[in-house]
Amino acid sequence: MTTTIDLKKSLDAYRAQRGRFRVVDVPELQYLMVDGSGDPNVGPDFTEAVEALYPLAYRLKFASKRDLGRDHVVNPLEGLWWAEDMDAFTTSRDKSRWQWTLMILVPDWIGPDMVETARERAGARGRPARLDDVRLERLAEGRCVQTLHVGSFDDEGEVLARMHEEFLPDHGLRRTGRHHEIYLSDRRRVAPERLRTILRQPVTAVDQVVP
Repeated sequence: MTTTIDLKKSLDAYRAQRGRFRVVDVPELQYLMVDGSGDPNVGPDFTEAVEALYPLAYRLKFASKRDLGRDHVVNPLEGLWWAEDMDAFTTSRDKSRWQWTLMILVPDWIGPDMVETARERAGARGRPARLDDVRLERLAEGRCVQTLHVGSFDDEGEVLARMHEEFLPDHGLRRTGRHHEIYLSDRRRVAPERLRTILRQPVTAVDQVVP
């Protein structure tokens, strides 16, 4: 009988508590990724990115179970977010200036050949507009600070301000990488005030030189 692996339950980096900032060491992981920019609520770019990721992720799940005898849960949507001036994300929330990469975590046993085969099958009927833009890429975030935010995405600013302006300097840390969000709730089915999102920020020690 095939065991179904759920990475978000087995990885400590996918645990967070509301109201608590926690330092975690995130291992190098691999994701399906697709890039975009601008307000996720305006225009088709964000929606098309999501519509490309999920069919590919499910094709990989089915192929892995069928061909390798290794089944896994399709993991939640994630996003890396940044702007030239990060105040556009944390303070002013100027969504028109945002850059983003949407991602879905996949197991290490998934390889590039499997992705290309799954891409062909996912595009056989009603090919998603951005299917060809999805790539398989590894991400090494290392030391991070994270917390669980419960509520609307538009209410994240205050939590991020406390993380960046209070917790990090109080613990001798500074930001190094891109803001990372893990969407534990389905925004299509859950009321905004009940959305559960892990907010993660890669960090390094203030006195440490980043190459």
